[in-house]
Amino acid sequence: MDPILDLARPSILRNPYPAYARLREASPVFWHELLGSWVLTRHADCLAVLTDGHRFASDWRRAGEDVPAPLLSVQTLDPPEHTAVRHLLLDGFRAQDHRGRQEELEREIADLLAALADRPSFDLVGELAEPVALRSVTAFLGVPAPALDWFVPMSRTVVDGMDAGLWPEKHEPAVSARAQLAEYAGGWLADPPKEGLIAHVAERAPDSGVAETVVRNSLRAVLHAGYESASRLLGNASAALLTTPGALDAFRADPATAVDELIRYDAPVQADARVCVADTELGGVTIRAGDPVTLLLGAAHHDPLRFDQPAELRLDRTPNPHLGFGRGAHACLGASMAIRLAGSVLGALARDHPDARAVAEPIHRRNLTLRGLDRFEVTLRPRVGEEART
Repeated sequence: MDPILDLARPSILRNPYPAYARLREASPVFWHELLGSWVLTRHADCLAVLTDGHRFASDWRRAGEDVPAPLLSVQTLDPPEHTAVRHLLLDGFRAQDHRGRQEELEREIADLLAALADRPSFDLVGELAEPVALRSVTAFLGVPAPALDWFVPMSRTVVDGMDAGLWPEKHEPAVSARAQLAEYAGGWLADPPKEGLIAHVAERAPDSGVAETVVRNSLRAVLHAGYESASRLLGNASAALLTTPGALDAFRADPATAVDELIRYDAPVQADARVCVADTELGGVTIRAGDPVTLLLGAAHHDPLRFDQPAELRLDRTPNPHLGFGRGAHACLGASMAIRLAGSVLGALARDHPDARAVAEPIHRRNLTLRGLDRFEVTLRPRVGEEART
């Protein structure tokens, strides 16, 4: 079978890291015909591409590609255009009342977990990770959260489209879903809220030199990327903690270090892409200008040349130079927000519900670019015959 398509087999999707290791051992840099791209599997090579904006572009117009205006955003532009919109958003991030919002969110998380604890079991993805992630990112933006049953399927369709290089039939539905998201976000600048990131950006955007379409597209990207990265991180991390003996107890010792390890161990972002704009040698292979490059970050996170015993979940691992939020000019804007959210949810689980455990195997979605769960049935109750720990 094709070594990349093989990653979507259910048996491998549950744990793709041995398959990544086989790819890395066979050829750490190789050409994949179906993707029409070079594929990188080592940490050092992925890091080199992420941090070399001169030779590897996020803006495919630098390689002569036509990029439609609706796709131009902080995610797809390179400096100097990228610099202006990134600074606009970063200033907005820094201006928010992070502590006040965090305290409010932690109260909501505690209340939600208390309600879920009364039930025999529940779906951690649909009833905890997704609603909490959506509430968190929309509160940060300053807008009401849309209905989950409308937003989640649309967001998932956009993510499915990220794998359209392997499954072309996913492209058109993703284009349609992205257009719906754009329409939803379109009125934010015309009628901004009084508080939150959108309010800050709307006030300063006219004097920023950034085109309104780019500002609008970037705010839409913050909504979608913030939700997806946070919800998938919560699902993946919870699955790791609740299926690894002793992990929930170990998490309490140093939550910040533990979250970093959970990101490395089973990161939401498994792949990223760039286009080469100047001939470069990587891993003994010459990558020519115009060649696409796919970075298998999931493989990089389990590279034994960079991480000791990478298959082990070590919640005290330090240093931990994972690439889960990217590096360089395009490092994730909302990384700190996602880390705080994961620390709050997982910390509440470990502190207030030490008997939490899986009651069924986690079920993964067939996504290779963004890794996440479709469903994960858990309980917060002690086992029958056991008293709850305090």
